[in-house]
Amino acid sequence: MKDKVLLFINGDAPKSFPDLEKYGLIACTDGAFHYVKRMNFPLEKLDFISGDFDSHSGADENIYHEKFIHTPDQDQTDFYKALDIIAGKGYKEVDVFGGSGGEQDHFLGNLTVAYAFKDRMDLKFYDEFSEYYFVPKNFKLKEVRDKMVSLYPFPSVENITTKGLNWPLTNGSLSITSRIGTRNFAVEDEVSIDYEKGDLLIFIGKNYL
Repeated sequence: MKDKVLLFINGDAPKSFPDLEKYGLIACTDGAFHYVKRMNFPLEKLDFISGDFDSHSGADENIYHEKFIHTPDQDQTDFYKALDIIAGKGYKEVDVFGGSGGEQDHFLGNLTVAYAFKDRMDLKFYDEFSEYYFVPKNFKLKEVRDKMVSLYPFPSVENITTKGLNWPLTNGSLSITSRIGTRNFAVEDEVSIDYEKGDLLIFIGKNYL
C-alpha cells in the first residue's frame, strides 16, 4: 500500500502536478477543487473533496457527490478538517500544495494548522519557491548544497546548532520577536540541525547561487 497523501488546499495553484503514482490517497478542499478542475486534473483520481461547498454549483454536486465529504463546522478551517479526515484513515505522510499565496492570513493559518498536526503526521508544503515543514530536534537535510535554507522559530528555539550552512549557529537561540534564521544557504551537500527546545520550521528554496 502506498502510504503518502497528496492534498490540494486553497492557496496559489501549483504550476504543475507531482507524480500521482506515488500517492495512496489524493484529496482536495472545496476551494482548491476550483483550480484542480481548471487545470484539467484527472478528477477520477481524487479520493475525496471536503468542505462546506457553499461556492459550488449543483452540477458539481450531481457529478462528484460520491467524492464529497461535507464538513460544515466553522470552528476549524477546511485544511484542518481535511487533515483530520486523512488522519482518521491512518495516513502519516502528507504533501500539501496550495498552502501559500493569496491572502497572507490564510498562509499563517495554514502554518498554525500544520503545527497542530506536527506530532500526528509528517506534513510537507510545496509551492513555486520552496518546500517547507516542521523538523524534529535532530534532523539532517540531504543534497541541498547551494540551496536557500531558512530557519524560522515557531515561536522560539533554544540551543540550536547547525552544520553545513554558510552562517552556522552554535548553541544559539532563535525567536520571532528578536532573531530568526532566514535567507541562509547550504555550503555542503548535507546540513545538520540540532536543537534542545522549541519548534522549528524550515524553508528549502531553489538554488541560491
